[in-house]
Amino acid sequence: MSDSARPGEVGPAGSGPAGAVPGVLLHQQFTEAEVSALRHAVTTAVATAGLRGEAAEDFVLAVHELVTNAVRHGGGGGSLELRLLADVLTCEIADDGGPCGGLPVRLSPIDRAGGRGLWLAHQLTGTLMLTRRPGGVTASVSACVTAQQSVSWPLTLSDADAPASLSASEDR
Repeated sequence: MSDSARPGEVGPAGSGPAGAVPGVLLHQQFTEAEVSALRHAVTTAVATAGLRGEAAEDFVLAVHELVTNAVRHGGGGGSLELRLLADVLTCEIADDGGPCGGLPVRLSPIDRAGGRGLWLAHQLTGTLMLTRRPGGVTASVSACVTAQQSVSWPLTLSDADAPASLSASEDR
């Protein structure tokens, strides 16, 4: 992770001070005291990158889950780096290590609160990569910023192609 960007710095990809890593939107060290402010900074940076609506909300929540995991299980803090390369927004959260050894091996029982942050981050972004390093764990999530044309099933038929029992305007 780059140390050349100032904490809390947000700007278009490639902007920032001389020597900043191109594509870095936000780079910040954090502890428990900075979790809320960091979530706001991530929200702003994600919007700057062009991710909008539910996809942006999901991405921010996934990042927040990884940050809180780093605080709770990874030594009390870490660093976050948010990058935009082409149309892919990626966030890496590296923790400071800790007594838990980094990675949980299974979900918590359903009758116990917590223990689902990694699962939730994966569900909200569709991608989650965990890398164990000598000093802790790095968790990465990503999202595509460009709008993707979604295909719903069943495919919507035109009025001319629809069977008599269906109309193209029916909710599917």
